[in-house]
Amino acid sequence: MSILIKKENVIYLSLWYCIIISVKENLMLFQIECFGNLICYSKTRKEIIMEILRVEDLVKTYGKGENQVNAVDHISFSIEKGEFVAIVGASGSGKSTLLHLLGGVDRPTSGKVFIDGKDIYSLNDDNLAIFRRRQIGLIYQFYNLIPILNVRENITLPCDLDGQKVDEKRLDELIKTLGLEKREKHLPNQLSGGQQQRVSIGRAMINNPALMLADEPTGNLDSKASDEIISLLKLSNKKFNQTVVIITHDLEIAKEAERVITIEDGKIIKDEKNFAQ
Repeated sequence: MSILIKKENVIYLSLWYCIIISVKENLMLFQIECFGNLICYSKTRKEIIMEILRVEDLVKTYGKGENQVNAVDHISFSIEKGEFVAIVGASGSGKSTLLHLLGGVDRPTSGKVFIDGKDIYSLNDDNLAIFRRRQIGLIYQFYNLIPILNVRENITLPCDLDGQKVDEKRLDELIKTLGLEKREKHLPNQLSGGQQQRVSIGRAMINNPALMLADEPTGNLDSKASDEIISLLKLSNKKFNQTVVIITHDLEIAKEAERVITIEDGKIIKDEKNFAQ
């Protein structure tokens, strides 16, 4: 790939025409704005880094006047493809509200969320629902499984809703990875809490989403099942290069992530790499 750097931080790439960049010389990092995606080239790491999520000045306000509360208060950050990120904070800090905004479940008062280059809140409700189903995998504390569907049917539900053919090879691989081979025909009420959360993870991953979001995924589980679920999320991150963002109040769980973002009163107060990983 030939690169020609011009004045005013404009770069010309042979594959992408004219692209605006900023250059952070102290980090030896080129940031390239390419059709909505931010692509970074690290001279020190000698690799291309793809940004999968970008949040710009995000605000979510409830109430009016003296009762107005900014649950999310002018938050900005980005996440690279393949990262495992924990967002931590006390109850009422705004972390779950932030996850709902990242997942397209609730619309912000202002600000933007880009997932895989797409400004998701530029979409109308119908198209946002389609995008969410195809590109965002959501995992909830209480599983949200369909009680009349078995394990296999719950996992493939996003494909069925979207009218897509199920990738049987990927489905079989997911079921094996999740340790559910002997539970495929079981209904949710025939499964333990940990097994139900495994099904929820499979459902979130079946469409190979750009981003997987987990809201307190261990909050309803005992310590053994919690450890198993976190291990599975880490495995999905490594084995499938799945980008994972987990919301938790548990600092021990947060330590399992590569990066920890701390939220307080709707603001990011800390964003740091976990070098122990």
